[in-house]
Amino acid sequence: MSVTTKKNVKRAPFKGDHVGSFLRPERLKAARTKRANGEITEQELRQIEDEEIVKLVEKQKEAGVKAVTDGDFRRSWWHFDFLEGLDGVEGYEADSGLKFDGVETKARGIKITGKVGFTDHVMIEHFRFLKGIAGDSVAKLTIPSPNMLFFRAKREEGIYESDEVLVDDLVTAYQGFIERIYEEGCRYLQLDDTSWATFFSEEGRASIEEKGHNPEKVAELCARAINESIANRPEDMLVTMHICRGNFRSTFMTSGSYEALSETIFGGLDVDGLFLEFDDDRSGGFEPLRHVNRTDLSIVLGLITSKFGELEDPEKVKARIQEAASYVSLDQLCLSPQCGFASTEEGNEITEEQQWAKVRHVVNIAEEVWQEG
Repeated sequence: MSVTTKKNVKRAPFKGDHVGSFLRPERLKAARTKRANGEITEQELRQIEDEEIVKLVEKQKEAGVKAVTDGDFRRSWWHFDFLEGLDGVEGYEADSGLKFDGVETKARGIKITGKVGFTDHVMIEHFRFLKGIAGDSVAKLTIPSPNMLFFRAKREEGIYESDEVLVDDLVTAYQGFIERIYEEGCRYLQLDDTSWATFFSEEGRASIEEKGHNPEKVAELCARAINESIANRPEDMLVTMHICRGNFRSTFMTSGSYEALSETIFGGLDVDGLFLEFDDDRSGGFEPLRHVNRTDLSIVLGLITSKFGELEDPEKVKARIQEAASYVSLDQLCLSPQCGFASTEEGNEITEEQQWAKVRHVVNIAEEVWQEG
């Protein structure tokens, strides 16, 4: 698989960066509950969301990060909310939730009821608001990768005769969204993706085989979905991808090293940067980084956990960065939490104070390692 090397060096991802989602303030949680109960209007909820996002952006700036997000404050899920906004996709109340390590999410699912496409999307308006309040900071948008629809959605019969045809439509839909969001001023887009982790363990690969698919061919299809979706992005638009093993109430869904798919991930994806989990031994070591074959690919090391409040020993974090630098140039490396702080509106089991301490911890360590102000 060929990978296009970009000539222009991008500033983002930044040496001290973050994945994007933040704990929902109690005021916002209460407002969303009131809206669900019909106690306030949609406009009243939107006003509260706006006010809390303004506060969040200021807190991100105060913490020293250079790219700001809206924290997913308008979403319940990191993925379903976006995917339901595509043509031909609907949400529904599932029989059960997604299972994590000892816990289960609320019941929710998505299904493909027609041809997948892009006409318009509410998150374009969401980004417009963020861009308007970002000021000198970079406004970063995070959306699920196209692979999440492929992996998570049920399909009504008679709509798609093959996976390849579905991916063709998915690619066209994402290309349309990316074109529109670029017009709104988005220059930093992040694709969040838990599907790759399915390939990291024998259990995950077996689950693919149980559905009658060949894991190698599915991985090729997933890589094609990513590469073709972002192929037409303008030269000054940065696209990164966050690879996650699950993040719900400080638990996880899967484990396994990147090694099982390292050549595809590090040598076959045409993204500008990869946000990678390395906060515990579930992710394995840095050896798979030897497959990085581009000098313009940023590797964002998720060495700071968002799951627990205790701060990591900064010297140990610096030592791990140096260890990773034996496989990839230090100039290509960056630092971040391994995931967001609230992939769903429930959030991880940490306090807001601990959350901001983690963000500042990332920024401070990055400034020391790369001597960036």
